[in-house]
Amino acid sequence: MGLMEYYKPIIVMIGCQFLYAGTNLFVRAALLEEMSSSVFVVYRQFIGFLLMAPFAYFSRKGKDGCRLKWKSFWLIFLLSFVGVTANHNSYYMGMTLITTSVASAMYNLAPAITFVMAYTMGLEKVVRSWGSIAKIIGTVLCVSGAAVMALLEGPKLLDTKLGDDHTRLIGCLLVFGSSCCWSLALILQARVNEYYPDYVSMTAYMCLMASLQSGIFTVLVEPSTNVWKLTTPMQIFSCLFAGMTSAITFFAQAWCVARRGPLFSALFQPLCTVIVTVFGYIFLHEDLYTGSVTGAVAVIIGLYIVLWGKAKDNNNEVKEEQIKTLDSQICESCKIDLVEPLLPEKTSIF
Repeated sequence: MGLMEYYKPIIVMIGCQFLYAGTNLFVRAALLEEMSSSVFVVYRQFIGFLLMAPFAYFSRKGKDGCRLKWKSFWLIFLLSFVGVTANHNSYYMGMTLITTSVASAMYNLAPAITFVMAYTMGLEKVVRSWGSIAKIIGTVLCVSGAAVMALLEGPKLLDTKLGDDHTRLIGCLLVFGSSCCWSLALILQARVNEYYPDYVSMTAYMCLMASLQSGIFTVLVEPSTNVWKLTTPMQIFSCLFAGMTSAITFFAQAWCVARRGPLFSALFQPLCTVIVTVFGYIFLHEDLYTGSVTGAVAVIIGLYIVLWGKAKDNNNEVKEEQIKTLDSQICESCKIDLVEPLLPEKTSIF
């Protein structure tokens, strides 16, 4: 693997976090203008589908190698429900009850949850090695740093129009449920990639299925037709920007999971909290506190520790595979055919 090939997934995931952070800031502004969170999810996914559909059509034109069969259809349907419909609706409903900083920090539980799920399913190994120790320590440090950013930001973190502690607790639980859905979706993504490796058309299918699923959910919980109206420029722009983000990040997420695994993708999530804090300071002139800066540094350090541990384990796995291949080659070359005699038969000259 070349140096550029190694860093390409890292660059892609960092770009995704910038898009996620921008979406969080714009959506928060739109939600404050009384836009329905479930309606936003429907518009976001449908716009993502409209953006991805032409690319999916032309990329598959004249190709028969990857067809949507019943098994791959239901896997994509399940991935859309868990990773988009349940995930986004829980997250944005929670964001209406808590601040963006708290929601983003709570969402950083995804790496820890993904690590536990991946280990339980045998997708991640924990052995007595420096790489595994680094992954554990780095994950804990990432989550701890995100928690510090949320909990040690000062009195202004709770000085909002959010109601009592019971309402804030419900918001935190909704975002926690969203983190669990996202972690499970990363695990399912690896399974879906095996049956349907066409990332462009899969992204289009996911956006379409998620918009239909979220539309049914919206009709059930908010039957009024007035909730579908977008009345301000911020509401319209947030839907368009979020739709573009969905189209890009779904494709990038599938591509990265296929190359580095679900844990690698989840570990970049803490960067979103850092970016939200920095953008809030620059563009919204929000105050920075010691807890925020300390937490941001801890998140970055923890992320690099985990990436080092992941690379260490990958190198060890490559070496083990090379040793096994070499041993098998040696064994093949040393095989003795016992049917043939070891020495050629002597022929009599008489």
